[in-house]
Amino acid sequence: MTAVNTADGATARHAERLLGMRANREVIPPDPNHSVRWHQHSYPSPLARWNYHPEYEIHLIRKGTGKFIVGDHIGTFEAGHVALVGSGLPHDWVSDLEPGEVLENRDAVIQFDGRWVEPAAALVPELAEVRPLLEQSQRGIEFLGVSAEEAAAAIEAMGTSTGLERLQHLFSLFGILTRAPQEERRYLAEEWFRPQLDGQAAAVVDLVLEYVFSNHAGSVKMSEAAALVGMPEPTFSKYFKRATGQNFSDLVRKLRLAHARSLLERSDKAISEICYEVGFTNLSNFNRHFMNDAGETPRTYRRRVQKS
Repeated sequence: MTAVNTADGATARHAERLLGMRANREVIPPDPNHSVRWHQHSYPSPLARWNYHPEYEIHLIRKGTGKFIVGDHIGTFEAGHVALVGSGLPHDWVSDLEPGEVLENRDAVIQFDGRWVEPAAALVPELAEVRPLLEQSQRGIEFLGVSAEEAAAAIEAMGTSTGLERLQHLFSLFGILTRAPQEERRYLAEEWFRPQLDGQAAAVVDLVLEYVFSNHAGSVKMSEAAALVGMPEPTFSKYFKRATGQNFSDLVRKLRLAHARSLLERSDKAISEICYEVGFTNLSNFNRHFMNDAGETPRTYRRRVQKS
């Protein structure tokens, strides 16, 4: 996503997009030749935006780093990231890009209608093993370690196969995800996450995320976000909470903390330097929020993850 300018011309362009260019949910075209849809796409792409759909989605990031949002969870990703997103759960992956940069075929994505699992399990009892996985996916699941590596290989194999061979790789993928040990799963959205989505939700939230993700390390103001979507600030605050399950200020804080965790893991920068780089204005405030979010101090977090 590119940096957002809140001048009148930019606001008008955003309003135009909001009114006519974005659907309330992504429509997954059916594939008459396959029981699941496999596709790949680059970033940026019209497909790479905050969206939701009734189909389940298994998502592989092949290259680059960035931030992602699944439900009310914000985290960071790098190449090899694998996630399972449940039916109707909003999601988005936003890469860190240089100006003008394009990541070709960044994503490999599998989407399927879960309604065929139940009747199929009546005829093929072994498929019943998948039911708990689909139930748990309503929070979104990120897979780690060996499970992520094996799942990525199965996802890629599906893309180069057809017919029964593709179905074989799908069942192999189901087995990998279903049997992944708990230490190689990270549940994402809170259990109580229940967004209230309407016809404009995807358009409004996508524009706001573009603004926040582009500016989170600097000045981010709810008044500017509200102006982008043409709402009074109090109206916007209530609407955003209903659509995303979290306050605007919580979203900004989570994004800054996710960025901080990434820097603590991958750099030797001083903690005080990271604090200001991700958008906090004083160190004690940063330490307090980090402790509340991670359950440990930034220093302890760095030692633990770098050691492991």
